Amino acid sequence: MMTVESERDGPANDQEPGRGGAPEVVRIEHLSRVFGHGSGAVTALDDVSFSIRRGEIFGLLGPNGAGKSTLIRILTTLLAPTSGTARVGGFDLSREPERIRSVIGVCPQASTLDLELSAWDNLAFYGHLVGYPEKGLNDRIRELLASAGLEDRARSRVSTFSGGMRRRLEIVRAFIHRPQVIFLDEPTIGLDPEARHEVWEQIERLNAEETTVVLTTHYMDEAEHLCDRIAFIDGGRLIALDSVRNLRGLVPSGDVIEVGVEEVPEEMLERLRAHPRVEAVERRDRTLAIRAADGARLVPALLQVLDEAGLRVVSLSIRSPSLEDLFIYLTGKGLGARTGPPARGAKTGRRP
Repeated sequence: MMTVESERDGPANDQEPGRGGAPEVVRIEHLSRVFGHGSGAVTALDDVSFSIRRGEIFGLLGPNGAGKSTLIRILTTLLAPTSGTARVGGFDLSREPERIRSVIGVCPQASTLDLELSAWDNLAFYGHLVGYPEKGLNDRIRELLASAGLEDRARSRVSTFSGGMRRRLEIVRAFIHRPQVIFLDEPTIGLDPEARHEVWEQIERLNAEETTVVLTTHYMDEAEHLCDRIAFIDGGRLIALDSVRNLRGLVPSGDVIEVGVEEVPEEMLERLRAHPRVEAVERRDRTLAIRAADGARLVPALLQVLDEAGLRVVSLSIRSPSLEDLFIYLTGKGLGARTGPPARGAKTGRRP
């Protein structure tokens, strides 16, 4: 296993400063989860340890089945670990689950809104469920609807809302009791570019109130835009954890040339890998990802090789290494979904 950031050993204490000086709000120590017994046992989470700082946006990335959802279910008290410990908001996972539930908010991937109720009634019901003081609940609902841009639809049934409107409502619903930590599981999956951008802005507004955001996503542009730090999980194990900038630095230097072709024979892969200026070649469906120093100068020779082999090039681009390139470099496999549709005004590397 290659772990980028070495976490401090010792007992969890959310008042102890983590890296960067901020106190820890989540501390995970040697957490494991095994499903089943004997020869049929499946290890979904394997000896994972790290911490999350108060006030950061923390990304959990990995392919389907990596263990991300299992970890979130444990941290939100929905699933007991097989071994290991964790503290959330200063409370012990095994001894104080009720206290943890009082300081977290959860927005699951699958919608749990009541479509036949209005936006207002959905928030009011959840406010009563989490014990929000009756005296201030109406003001809090107005505040949240305004922050989600839904004040003019407060009394409309949620069944009339678009996907983006529903997702924004679910996020503020999870924030109704001002939790210390909010867990967002694939918050923009299935949304159009405009709706994704609106959700990004909403997440940043919540984070500006010093709320810690734990985000799972398959979209690399989303993680790069939003997250202060990212943890890569694969096969139930933590394989890398650091800032986006530092993670990018792990990929060997060079450009990534992506060539779209109608077919990619195995002998062509071997021929390209043997080229003295090519550092690595990966086949991704009908795309060749070729890593090389000074990629622009290699393109003419590369096109000549493909033309001599009778391969028709349908697209070509040159870019810097991405987070998925890093994941492939560390594991030899992709994340399953490289990037979502571009969001309006998107930019990468929001924070250094």
